[in-house]
Amino acid sequence: MALPPLFDRLRLPVVGAPMFIVSQPSLVIAQCKAGIVGSFPTLNARPADLLDEWLHEITEELDRHDSEHPERPAAPFACNLIVHRSNPRLEDDAEILAKWKPAIVITSLGVRAEVNDLVHSWGGIVLHDVISDRFARKAIENGADGLIAVCAGAGGHAGALSPFALVQEIREWFDGPLALSGAIAHGRSILAAQAMGADLAYIGSPWIATAEAHADERYKQAVVEGRAADIVYSNLFTGVHGNYLRSSIEAAGLDPDNLPQSDPSKMDFSQVTGSEAKAWRDIWGSGQGIGTVNAVEPVAERVARLAAEYDQAKDELATKAGLSPS
Repeated sequence: MALPPLFDRLRLPVVGAPMFIVSQPSLVIAQCKAGIVGSFPTLNARPADLLDEWLHEITEELDRHDSEHPERPAAPFACNLIVHRSNPRLEDDAEILAKWKPAIVITSLGVRAEVNDLVHSWGGIVLHDVISDRFARKAIENGADGLIAVCAGAGGHAGALSPFALVQEIREWFDGPLALSGAIAHGRSILAAQAMGADLAYIGSPWIATAEAHADERYKQAVVEGRAADIVYSNLFTGVHGNYLRSSIEAAGLDPDNLPQSDPSKMDFSQVTGSEAKAWRDIWGSGQGIGTVNAVEPVAERVARLAAEYDQAKDELATKAGLSPS
């Protein structure tokens, strides 16, 4: 199944994943102008009424870009809604999204058919992130238009399945839009995601180390200096398994090799460990693919590099297959 026409504006088949705290208008706008989908969690807009201002800023700036550069219009942007029952802002945030009508809404941590219906009412599409085939089926049954397979190695909340396993299981029954998340940080990995059966690469951690990211400079540098071996998988910090930078865990006074399991009876991990660090603010999420991130640079430069790597990988693959390079 072909991707919806709204993806025709993409320079690369890439969605910039929404990252808590890190993804704010400056990053989203830069990603869209560079030719990939930019996105942000609505919960990043604090206080809640800031969400309306952010959507106004993003929409206005991208409209201005399109009028000034009709030959290369910006890619669409996406808003990420946490649809879990614990999100007290869900209804209010959804109402604001209905005002601005983003083309793409990414839903996480639960399935809400009424949210999907609302997005469809203004002509938008819903991509739902999943860590298993069972959750994927449930999402589509409840009206999601596409899926994001969050596999082993993805930053922040992540699954434990190999991308080969999860993508092939989903493609056994689903031919709609499918993005793949998990340690994708190089152009050849974008091509590999497509070869596996995904339509889009879903990339998060490399954007942390960009000029436009709303991240502590120490966080950005930790991504630049980090390798796959520096990523720790734990459910301690939020109750859901995720990948985090070892250095940030150590800085919080914790032993990354001996972390306790999350205790559902406790309000947060500080009550278990005694640490005053906060998840996402002090305990930094990151995926395993950061070994190829070697500098903090503008989004446009990183997208250009990914595009060059992607084109080179296609040409190399064509040569191996005995075909003429593109």
